[in-house]
Amino acid sequence: MKLGIALSGGGIRGIAHAGALKAMEENGIKIDVIGGTSSGSLVAALYAIGYSPYYIYILFKRYAKDIVAINSGPIISGIGNFMMNKKVCISGLKTGESLERAYDNVAIKKGIKKIKDITKMSLVIPSVDIKHSKEYVFTNNIPKNCENEDRYITDITIGRAVRASSCFPAVFCPCDFMGHKFLDGAILDNIPVLEVKKQGADKVIAVNFKADEIDENSNVMDIAMKTIDIMGNKISEKSLKESDFILTIPTDKAGLLDIEKLDKCYEYGYKTTMENLKYLKEI
Repeated sequence: MKLGIALSGGGIRGIAHAGALKAMEENGIKIDVIGGTSSGSLVAALYAIGYSPYYIYILFKRYAKDIVAINSGPIISGIGNFMMNKKVCISGLKTGESLERAYDNVAIKKGIKKIKDITKMSLVIPSVDIKHSKEYVFTNNIPKNCENEDRYITDITIGRAVRASSCFPAVFCPCDFMGHKFLDGAILDNIPVLEVKKQGADKVIAVNFKADEIDENSNVMDIAMKTIDIMGNKISEKSLKESDFILTIPTDKAGLLDIEKLDKCYEYGYKTTMENLKYLKEI
């Protein structure tokens, strides 16, 4: 039996996925297929190329400040240039280049440059081309007998793939690749359960985040994250129904780029998985 896991997006909260994977490994739960969207892709990619969950956590801590640091693109005069496929980037947004460089570096240390070079397990990373309103999937294994084979891209570097899937709207600039302009995969597929199943997984665990409650003490970021969670879960209703178990992790109102809560998020992922170990093993 092949076991798959689909990791949702959620900003810096994505490090909780590493905590979940660590708990699974410690208890003999072997993953054969992994998929991740947005911040889920950051963990999924590192795991697929051979990094341990704990080392993924260490890498996050090492590179987090560089990834969220100000790295803005040039000012443009209007959105029209973007629609005409000219090289643009809205002022004040992060380019995502720091993220791409960091991932290319850690992938090369494992002897891997492009996603097609991964052999340890099947990996799927969704992203959305906003020029054509179409979802694409970066993978090392194009599913057999699949429709729309052109949706699958294998000839892309690890850094560019995770950057494309993690380009959160209004925070990061679109990621250019082979004529596409990619934004966050969560726009259309926040938890890639269906894509993981297409890779031959017999059972799939979906991992998402609990939406925090909004009260009189909530700030703008709390409200933004609540909105993201509502949208992500709504978009993923079909995927969640296709999963065999949904592991929902609370993260104590961690903001999109709230790197101060990295440790807590990692711990939440580990703790929640341990609490659900009985059900995971039954699967």
